[in-house]
Amino acid sequence: MTAFASIPPAADALDLTAEIARDLIRFDTTNYGEGRSNGETDAAEYVADKLRTLGLTPELIDSEPGRTSVMARVPGRDRSKGALVVHGHLDVVPAEPANWSVDPFGGEIKDGMLWGRGAVDMKNMDAMILASLTDVLASGGQPERDLVIAFFADEEAGGVLGSHYLVDTRPDLFAGATEAISEVGGYSISIGGERAYLLQTGEKALIWLKLVAHGPAGHGSRLVTDNAITRLAEAVAKVGRRQWPIRLTNTTRQLLAEIARILGVEPQSMGPDELALATGTASGFIQASLRTTMNPTVLQAGYKHNVIPDRAEALIDLRALPGEEDAVLAELAELVGPDIEIVIMHRDVGLETEFAGPLIDKIVQTLGTHDPGAPVLPYLMPAGTDNKALSKLDIKGYGFAPLKLPADLDFPALFHGVDERVPLDALVFGRTVLTDLLSTY
Repeated sequence: MTAFASIPPAADALDLTAEIARDLIRFDTTNYGEGRSNGETDAAEYVADKLRTLGLTPELIDSEPGRTSVMARVPGRDRSKGALVVHGHLDVVPAEPANWSVDPFGGEIKDGMLWGRGAVDMKNMDAMILASLTDVLASGGQPERDLVIAFFADEEAGGVLGSHYLVDTRPDLFAGATEAISEVGGYSISIGGERAYLLQTGEKALIWLKLVAHGPAGHGSRLVTDNAITRLAEAVAKVGRRQWPIRLTNTTRQLLAEIARILGVEPQSMGPDELALATGTASGFIQASLRTTMNPTVLQAGYKHNVIPDRAEALIDLRALPGEEDAVLAELAELVGPDIEIVIMHRDVGLETEFAGPLIDKIVQTLGTHDPGAPVLPYLMPAGTDNKALSKLDIKGYGFAPLKLPADLDFPALFHGVDERVPLDALVFGRTVLTDLLSTY
C-alpha cells in the first residue's frame, strides 16, 4: 500500500486544497430553493479549468441556464474494476451577512481556519477532490480504477437540476460505476476522550412538503372562526411538537454498540439517546438518526394588516427513517386533520448500505494509516446527499470526506450554520487521505 506523507504548508503559503476551497467560496452559488438560485456556472467553469490543467476533458452540462454541473472520467490502471464516482456539489444554502463575523463569501483565512459559506458544505470536499487528483495524476500517475468525477448543481434543493437530471438524462456518464463517495462522513469525533471517525453508510429519506389551510377572506375587523392562519398555526404546532419514537436500524444499532464498546459499558446499560449524547458535538447528527424528524421551516400567509387571507402555507422538512416514509405520511395526515392540505414538493429515497466490503475495508485501512488506532464507525446521516440520485443506477454511495478535527469543534453545527469554517490542517489531512485512497483502491 502506498502511503502519502502529510507535509504542512509553509507559514506564508496555503495548501492547494485551501486555495481551491477559498476560491470556490468566493463564487456566490447560493441556492434559495424552489427554482431560485444564483447559479453554479462560474464555479463550474473554474472547476472545469482545473480539470483541464490535469489533462482531463470535462463536460459542462446545463439542466437550465446557469445551473451547470461538471463531469469528467479518469482512466484507471485496472479498468476491469468497477468505476468509483467521486462527487461534490457546487451550490450552497443562503447566508445572511449581518449574522456573520466575516463576509460569508470572502473566503477569509483566520485563526488557522478557512471561513465562508461552503467551507463545510461542501466546497471543502470539492477542493480535496481537485487537490487529490492533482497528486494522483502527477508525473503521469493513474488511480487504481476508473474515477467518475462529478461536481453537481442544485444539491441543496434536492438535486433535481443536478444529480437527478444527469442520472435521468445522461446515465452513460456513469457507465461501469458501482460505488460512490462524497459528503457527509469521514470526519473525526470524540467519544470518551478517544478520537473516532464516522463513515456514512446510509441516509434518511427526504420529504419536503407544504401544509395548506384555506378559509374565507375578509376584513380584519370581522369575527372569523375559521381563519386560515389560525387553522394552519394549530397544525404546525402539532407537527413541531410531535416526538417520534426511537427505531434502530442495522446501522444505528451497530453504531451504538461501537460507542458502548469505546466507553467500556454494556449497550443495555445506557439508552440510545444517552449513548448518542456521549459522542459530544456529533450527537446533533446521531440523535436525529435514531428517529424520524419533522420540522416546520417556513410560514407564508397574508398581505395586509387588516385583511384576513384565504390561504396560509407552511413548509415542513420531513426526514424519515428508510422504509418508514409511507407510514409517517399517513400519521402526518391524521395529525393535521382533513382540513389541512398536504402537498409533497420533493420526495427522495432513504438509503442504508452494509458496513462491509472492499471499499469499506480500504477506507478503514487508509484512515488507520494516517491516524493509527482511531476506530471507524458506521452511521446513518439524518440528512441527504446526491447519493440518492446515484442509487437509481444501483451505485452504492458512502459519505467519506475525511477530516481530522479538533475535539472541541462543533462540526455538525457548522452545516448551514453561521460562521461556517474548517481548519486548514484538516484540509491537508483530507487531501492526503483521499489521495491515498484514490491511488490504491
